[in-house]
Amino acid sequence: MSASQTIRIALVDDHSLVRDGVRALLSTRPLFEVVGEAENAAQALTMCESLKPDILLVDIGLQDMNGLELTQLIRQRCPAIKILILSMYDNQEYVATSIRAGASGYVLKNAPSREIVAAIEAIATGGTFYSAEVTLKLVSKKSEENELTPREVQVLVGLAKGLDNKTLARDLAISVRTVETHRLSIRRKLKVDKPAGLVKYAMEHGLLLP
Repeated sequence: MSASQTIRIALVDDHSLVRDGVRALLSTRPLFEVVGEAENAAQALTMCESLKPDILLVDIGLQDMNGLELTQLIRQRCPAIKILILSMYDNQEYVATSIRAGASGYVLKNAPSREIVAAIEAIATGGTFYSAEVTLKLVSKKSEENELTPREVQVLVGLAKGLDNKTLARDLAISVRTVETHRLSIRRKLKVDKPAGLVKYAMEHGLLLP
């Protein structure tokens, strides 16, 4: 997506006041266009299949389905749609689950408005974005130099699932060389060389579905 291309955004939240607030915020950005809204998962699935937005902002606490389960469903049915979790919860398990479900970012609802804007811009260009508080939840309590970045966590999950470099590059919208760089960094930080070790680490830290 080019820097001058309109970013088509849809909102999924069961509180109309929250949707109104987010829509008002996004309307101040000339390249952001809110193309649809949904208050539950059923509406969201229909909306995604008909409108095909670039980015979907999803709340976790929906009434008919957990927003993280919805994320996984949408990524399966409409893989081109990028998903940003916008939640009031900074729970470590929620964050880890959002990554393995396929979300590209996780921002807290009480974050500054500029952070939500920055997250959308980063995700639209193939990147990821996590609130500072959320990033701290992603990593184990080791020394700072050994902490995995959010992107490294995504690569680790892919490796633990047995994905090759080319598939990971395609899924994460990055180059194969970038995947290789992340692989080397992960192995250096975790001091793990074998695939089985990566799988064990991912399972121990709640990054893989049972």
